[in-house]
Amino acid sequence: MKKTIICFGVREYEIPYFEKLGKQYDYELVLRPEYINDSCYELALGYEVVMVRGGCPLGRESMRKLAEGGLKYYLTRTAGYNHVDVEACKEFGIETAFVPGYSPNAISELAVTLSMMLLRHASYATDLAKQGKFKVTNTMFSREIRGCTVGILGCGRIGCTSASLFKGLGAKVIGYDVFVSDRAKELMEMKSAEEVFAEADILVCHMAYVKGKNDRFIDKGKIALMKKGSIIVNVARGEVMDTKAALDAVKSGQLDGLGLDVVENEGKLFNKEFDPANMGDPLFQEMVDLYPKVLVTPHIGSATDLALVDMIEVSLKNMDEYLATGQCKNSLIK
Repeated sequence: MKKTIICFGVREYEIPYFEKLGKQYDYELVLRPEYINDSCYELALGYEVVMVRGGCPLGRESMRKLAEGGLKYYLTRTAGYNHVDVEACKEFGIETAFVPGYSPNAISELAVTLSMMLLRHASYATDLAKQGKFKVTNTMFSREIRGCTVGILGCGRIGCTSASLFKGLGAKVIGYDVFVSDRAKELMEMKSAEEVFAEADILVCHMAYVKGKNDRFIDKGKIALMKKGSIIVNVARGEVMDTKAALDAVKSGQLDGLGLDVVENEGKLFNKEFDPANMGDPLFQEMVDLYPKVLVTPHIGSATDLALVDMIEVSLKNMDEYLATGQCKNSLIK
């Protein structure tokens, strides 16, 4: 008999991939578009296996009730897992696992795209074209990437992929990480965090978020070290950046551009629609008002075909491993 898994946060374009992989791995997948949270946890009652994505936070009480209702496995098809209450899972005997890696190119390509859009002021130019204005302005004058230094914060698989892509465009690449791999040292010159901030024309953040360790790592003080007119792109986690400090730096001219695929408290913003003139939050309002110097995408770094297959497939393999051995190498419970 097929094992049933209820999957939350499934977007319309993802359905064919879930269906194909469900058949391939012999699972019955129940696909729900809702992002499960404490207000709708009842949707998962009665299921032994739940699969979620980022933006699906469940608190301790919800996890307790789901465990009482039969929940045994809680899978997240993401590399980040700050939305998973690991301690609650452990307390209530729920096995939980994550996807430690998926297509690094998906995130890196978005990082390069946002960087180049800001460097070449492409959004500014196309926005004017939409208004019927086709004159070349002073703002359209740009530097070339081969004359820039790109600083990478977080030099794991994704950081190294970005370094490779930027080097392919001719940029000088430097990096900072607490743990430095041989691959990172081959691709970029490793420096202190302060040196990377001071030397980078474009700063790209791929830094994993460790609560209590690197909260708001990119802060006002470090941004002040940067060259006037530099660019920051964050495609990692919103919690590692002081968003207000970065927006202030854009307003002052310290930063020429800011690209964000992640923001602090993004659950209040992403997957929702607002009146752009009345965002309801001063921080979000500033982000919108500062376009096109601030470019925001709604956490789409992993929204590619190959990354999606990786995330679903590894999650199903995690389930296979649990069923076969009672354990999983990607377990979040240590």
